[in-house]
Amino acid sequence: MSGRRQIRRSAAGIIVAILAAVVLAADQFVKHLTIENLPLHEVVPVFGEFLQLYYVRNPGAAFSLGSEVTWIFSIALAVVAGVIIWKAFALQSRLWAIVLGCLLGGVLGNLTDRLLREPGFGVGHVVDMISMPWMMPAIFNVADIFIVCGMISVALLVVLGLRFDGTREKDDVAPESDSDLDSDVADVAVDADAVDAVDADVAVDADSDKGA
Repeated sequence: MSGRRQIRRSAAGIIVAILAAVVLAADQFVKHLTIENLPLHEVVPVFGEFLQLYYVRNPGAAFSLGSEVTWIFSIALAVVAGVIIWKAFALQSRLWAIVLGCLLGGVLGNLTDRLLREPGFGVGHVVDMISMPWMMPAIFNVADIFIVCGMISVALLVVLGLRFDGTREKDDVAPESDSDLDSDVADVAVDADAVDAVDADVAVDADSDKGA
């Protein structure tokens, strides 16, 4: 039984679109503030080494890997965004809509950089600005946060067995309904009556034999 977990597909699509737009806008706004206010390649402490701002332009992936093949990341982001949008049309789960909406927003945030920022279309450098040296050496941005959290959430939903239509895998093994139980009780009662009838016949036959 799906219960309250299912929602209309149109509602799920709206949730995905709104969250993706909000995340994309937040990511681009923070990047705009970074470009306008932070010096390039200079550490700006916020909470000591716990949280720092460090403005860089990343041509590659994490740790600047693949900086010579930026166009591959552009294609990969475009494919991921397309798959999420395609799956959004089949969603009837509120949780999946929220997770995929945030994930799509993060993907679109970095894809926008790849397509529109210097040095050119498809090979643009992603603006990163958040640094947490105590946890990892990588510099990341708002879009990265939503991408990582989104992927972790996707894995959790898969492990929990929640499907795109709002049902769970355990729903396939449903307990017997009241009508099934009533039917079973009736069958048992009929079998008991049959046994009683047989016992009565045996008793009558025994009495007849004694009379003879």
